[in-house]
Amino acid sequence: MPHPAVPAPPGVGVEVDVARAPDGALRLAYRLRDPAAVLRMPPPASPGPADGLWQHSCCEAFVAAPDAPGYIEFNCAPSGQWAAYAFDRYRERRATQGNPPWRPAIAFGQDAGVHRLSVTLDGALLPAAGCLSVTCVLEDRAGALSYWAVRHPLAHPDFHHRDGFALMFSEDGVA
Repeated sequence: MPHPAVPAPPGVGVEVDVARAPDGALRLAYRLRDPAAVLRMPPPASPGPADGLWQHSCCEAFVAAPDAPGYIEFNCAPSGQWAAYAFDRYRERRATQGNPPWRPAIAFGQDAGVHRLSVTLDGALLPAAGCLSVTCVLEDRAGALSYWAVRHPLAHPDFHHRDGFALMFSEDGVA
């Protein structure tokens, strides 16, 4: 759902399917409904890491082990670019990021009125069980951003807030 403090463009909607693969990978399938073509998608770019993706249309996932203060943030853009950040606790980025081993597999496609982004996160680099937040930042053609999440715990958008990590996952699946 869009954050109530930041209106979303009329007709736009977000659906995300999350599944745990037999190899432990998390698979996220984002469907961005855009029947009036009001969203601005970043143009294709060389796949690889990039900062600042959240400043434009971008799908995100936040993953944490249960009862651990740290978490990983994945940003995946329709351009094919991505970012992965480790945090030791709320909004405290790990000092030694280096070259993170997380390299999500991303595929983007479009149908009439729907943008699709598929993301696979390597299960070997994720906790066996934990909590998850799936989110989106969507930019409209005027440059305005809307913020989408399963749960918005605060009066302002904040995807890092742990109360927004609404989904639980284990080796058996996602709930």
